[in-house]
Amino acid sequence: MAIIKWTPFLEPFGDMDKMLSDWSALRGGQSGFTPAIDVYEDKNNVIVETQLAGIDPEKVNISIENDVLSIKGESEKKSEVEDKNYYRKEIRRGSFYRSVAFPTHVLGDEASADAIDGVLKITIPKATEVKPKMIKIKTAKK
Repeated sequence: MAIIKWTPFLEPFGDMDKMLSDWSALRGGQSGFTPAIDVYEDKNNVIVETQLAGIDPEKVNISIENDVLSIKGESEKKSEVEDKNYYRKEIRRGSFYRSVAFPTHVLGDEASADAIDGVLKITIPKATEVKPKMIKIKTAKK
């Protein structure tokens, strides 16, 4: 058995990165990322924004089902640099997926999406609030 020198201060997060990548491989080999999103509302719409710089909008799938928005896509690596020549590699590549449940009912069929300067903006109209119907109880006298 070979003796391995312990060097705790050279790469403090190396073991953590290795553990997380091993855990990702156990989940089915999915390597990717989860894009950050902003969700806000105005009087008539729920708006979702996410930064997808460098990702072709044609390769992004957006769906809304049961007031839950799902965004799926893939970021392709277009580089002529070999992996072994990097000093640091932090830009995330691969497939991504994000879903978010809305705090109100929305009209998913009327949603629209725009990609401007690397920001995807999805606008979903709110459903009109259904007011409860008041039912008056009729009483019959004997």
